[in-house]
Amino acid sequence: MNIAIIGYGKMGKVIEGILLQRGHSVGVIIDVNNQDDFNKENFKNIDVAIEFTAPTTAFNNITKCLKFGVPVVCGTTAWLDKYDEVAELCKKVDGAFFYSSNYSIGVNLFFKVNKHLAKMMNGFSQYDVSVEEVHHTQKKDSPSGTAVTIAEGILEGIDRKEKWVGETTIKQNELEVLGIRRSVVPGTHTVTWESPVDSIRIEHMAKGREGFALGAIVAAEFLAGKKGVYTMDDLMKF
Repeated sequence: MNIAIIGYGKMGKVIEGILLQRGHSVGVIIDVNNQDDFNKENFKNIDVAIEFTAPTTAFNNITKCLKFGVPVVCGTTAWLDKYDEVAELCKKVDGAFFYSSNYSIGVNLFFKVNKHLAKMMNGFSQYDVSVEEVHHTQKKDSPSGTAVTIAEGILEGIDRKEKWVGETTIKQNELEVLGIRRSVVPGTHTVTWESPVDSIRIEHMAKGREGFALGAIVAAEFLAGKKGVYTMDDLMKF
């Protein structure tokens, strides 16, 4: 396939390398310094665009691609207040859009384990639960989109929690989700269930960006030739 990369930071560069290894071509690269190249003419032969940028630019990037008739795989988080608008536009233009807060296969398995465990713990009120994520200092959103997805999975299964908060809390109806930033940590997400007599902990620790990049590329391969809005649930056939 001929792929467009939108966002050429560390993730964009890893995506480029894996794309070439898998036999794809990179037709155009868009970054902050060449926005004039982000036009319909340059995208006319693009099969799929992979977008990893910033919360402030993601919505505009996605809508431009859809209007160009180019399917989009988006990995940018913290813009989801406009997700419904993107889904509606995708339907309107008969396009294709794929979104995940995290493209790692391991993380998506972790999401499912987390949701199942939350349902199991609903009947055991002696356990309180919290979420912690640790990332590199260059990550722009906190808590991470992955941590928010984890928290939302817990809220689906636990009646005693009404909402998540991105700070320390002692309120029993609030789910604590803490974001920590340290040097070059790729990403660690931990869910802890704590009772007076024991603790249960599940954790996912990324070893680098390669797992996220490969997942996004597999999503692009999956999206080619399709119409509609898709997630990792569709790709992984959950």
